[in-house]
Amino acid sequence: MEITELEALISRCLRDFHARRIQTLNKLRFRTLLQRKNPYFLRALGTQKASELVERLLSDYISGSDESIFGDAFFEPIARIAAGADVSTREGNDIVIETENAIRVIAVKSGPNPYNASQKKRQSQEFIAIRNRLYKMQKEYDPILGHAYGRKNGPAGSDLIYRDSSGQSFWFELTGDQDFYLKLIRLMRDEPVKHREEYRPQWEAIINRFTKTFIEDFCDAQGNIQWEILVRIVSETPKPKPPKTVQGMVKS
Repeated sequence: MEITELEALISRCLRDFHARRIQTLNKLRFRTLLQRKNPYFLRALGTQKASELVERLLSDYISGSDESIFGDAFFEPIARIAAGADVSTREGNDIVIETENAIRVIAVKSGPNPYNASQKKRQSQEFIAIRNRLYKMQKEYDPILGHAYGRKNGPAGSDLIYRDSSGQSFWFELTGDQDFYLKLIRLMRDEPVKHREEYRPQWEAIINRFTKTFIEDFCDAQGNIQWEILVRIVSETPKPKPPKTVQGMVKS
């Protein structure tokens, strides 16, 4: 891939990433945000300021959301296009590269964060299911768990059908370019700074909006946080629903 093509691709993927970030931010509802966080932990931190608490909630939520969006909007399309590969429609993988003698099936992940045993087992099962469907093609089958950054590289083991390929090795395997992993960061240029300026007003507006909601719902007249109300919202057992009625009469 020519440098100008790669630079244009990176720019396009960055635009998509930041557009999705803003879309996710604007769709977010305060109660959804609140119910995902540990109120006891927030109280233990000594937080007294509504805007500080809201910004903490929002930052924690968005950081996880951003990682997922970035993988989908940036790493996956670049990996597919740079490799000249087909998009896979099969569950558990993203890219299929077929040659005369072999089929490489790749699940693209952002980084080599440790998987728990059940996640590893599920990924192996998904690769096995693909292998079973491809069995009649009589080609070498090479399932890969690819990580866009990191150093985790290794062959399949006795308990895993797939091999790991990470960072420089992963991008070299896809593109044949030893420096491709560095070009990804180098060719971002000043695009991230431009997008940050576009994102900031949206971020500050939602903090203001959520802070207003928090003060109205969870602070007393003096502005003190009512922690018990917060805990009830997150943890109180729902009241049982009333019995169904027919024509105004309670069913016996």
